[in-house]
Amino acid sequence: FVGNVMIDTLKRNLKRAIPVEQTLGERPAEGYAVLTLHRPSNVDDRDTLAGLLDAVGRIAQRLPVIFPIHPRTRAAAERLGLSARLERPGIHLLPPLGYLEMLGLTREATVVLTDSGGLQEETTALGVPCITLRENTERPITLSEGTNTLTGTDPDKILQCFEDILASGGKRGRIPEYWDGRASERIAEILRDWLDA
Repeated sequence: FVGNVMIDTLKRNLKRAIPVEQTLGERPAEGYAVLTLHRPSNVDDRDTLAGLLDAVGRIAQRLPVIFPIHPRTRAAAERLGLSARLERPGIHLLPPLGYLEMLGLTREATVVLTDSGGLQEETTALGVPCITLRENTERPITLSEGTNTLTGTDPDKILQCFEDILASGGKRGRIPEYWDGRASERIAEILRDWLDA
């Protein structure tokens, strides 16, 4: 119960995060959504992936969607005959990005849509609304205390959550206790006390 070392990493790298303008060429004036999608349960089933991409296409009509696409997701879309749904207006495909580019995009996003566990935590630490495109999460604190909302893969639920975020600014939440960037220091103190005992 010392905190979250991933948040230590995030806080230490915030100053090094690549600005949005450097990654995209310019900052979308109206804001933007960030999308990540790679889990087999979401991209290997045609109906599930089609529903998710349809929801993303509708979101992109309201807000640009920045989508650093995982090679596995691109291959699945091609294999399942869904590539055209990636090319809808407002969806901006990027190659996979490094940590500092993603951190820069995430911290400035209006909303993040993801099936990634790590992004659920990072958005909570950054105070950015997150829509998790999964039926469950191994990061429940992001739901109970953070900015994360679990919608599953139902396009209607995803779109309703997105509309709520646009209307209200999204779930405010709070940063969980000990997510202050000092978890590693607390771990070191405990180990030092243990070794000295």
